[in-house]
Amino acid sequence: MQHIIDRFISYVTIDTESDPTSDTTPSTEKQWNLANLLVDELKRIGLSDVTIDNNAYIMATLPSNVDHDVPTIGFVSHFDTSPDFTGANVNPQIIHNYDGKDIVLNAAENIVLSPDYFDDLLFYKGKTLITTDGTTLLGADDKAGICEIVSAMEYLINHPEIKHGKIRIGFTPDEEIGRGAHKFDVEKFGADWAYTMDGSQIGELEYENFNAASATIEIKGKIVHPGYAKNKMINSILIANEIINSLPSHDVPQETTDREGFYHLHTVTGSVEESSLAYIIRDHDKNKFQARKELLEKIAADINSRYTYDPVQLTIKDQYYNMKEKVEPVFHIVEIAEEAMKALDITPIIKPIRGGTDGSQLSFMGLPCPNIFAGGHNFHGRYEYVPVESIQSAIEVIVKIAELTAAKYQK
Repeated sequence: MQHIIDRFISYVTIDTESDPTSDTTPSTEKQWNLANLLVDELKRIGLSDVTIDNNAYIMATLPSNVDHDVPTIGFVSHFDTSPDFTGANVNPQIIHNYDGKDIVLNAAENIVLSPDYFDDLLFYKGKTLITTDGTTLLGADDKAGICEIVSAMEYLINHPEIKHGKIRIGFTPDEEIGRGAHKFDVEKFGADWAYTMDGSQIGELEYENFNAASATIEIKGKIVHPGYAKNKMINSILIANEIINSLPSHDVPQETTDREGFYHLHTVTGSVEESSLAYIIRDHDKNKFQARKELLEKIAADINSRYTYDPVQLTIKDQYYNMKEKVEPVFHIVEIAEEAMKALDITPIIKPIRGGTDGSQLSFMGLPCPNIFAGGHNFHGRYEYVPVESIQSAIEVIVKIAELTAAKYQK
């Protein structure tokens, strides 16, 4: 287990935060630091065909060790971390034999990881937890997934008695800003199907995700001296407020669950003359997703119709779609993962993702790609943690999927 801890910590202590304002791939130069380390490590453990392209997409092969034809399967994770919270100077803390009580992450700043608020912690009494020091995120999203894939490949190399077909692995930059699959060469990858190791709680197995779009709303007002503003001033902040209040008040992340969609206002800037709103739009149902976008368009059009110019400029960009329609026709790939978990006494938790993964885009690019747990909790913030035992379980699931796939295609 110490080997896994050491590997994981070696990854998370390298800052790989991505940047949505950048137009390069990877979006930050520092992502190369981990990417190059991974290339060296994959070669060192004995994988074949280890490549990294000009955009830092990494691929490698574990050759088949059976003499019958087996579909090529893949495992994919991303090495960037979210720009929502800093990933610089990560200082992991290791909690052995967790006792189910509050964990003081940072005494000086009174930052506490408490099961009173994060009740999932109680699932892991007696386990070894890796946490932050309260000042950064941890990066288990998705460096836990990378650790699991590398460790599983290393295990299969060291245990040739476990029979498997050809396995391809892929590591991507910029997943956290929605670009992880944009330059992924599916044809080069050459897998019949794959799994992203990018879920949370142990047992998660997901083949549905949100349809997703971003909405940027730029608002132009007119500023004059407030003492002479009658019939002249147009306050862009008040127009922004009208837009916010025109959307369904309960359709927000904190009040929705399961397949319920939402509008998430994540950035606001404002002055009398100029304001902006940035939303993400999410829904599992394609028709409801479309209706959400149309509602924003209607609100913008209604406001613009009241002025002699168009104060509201709305830009909506689709980001990814629900992979369910691409995975259901090959549902056996989900069933293999479910069978692997059950064989390891892990209860599968099959549920929709309230988010997206590289797998959603890859599925629409011709690589069906369900999502499997990586073990972490409370991603993108200071309360992030991962049980080491969950990482170990994910490693075992990867190995078992490889083994089961080879056995199912044996004549």
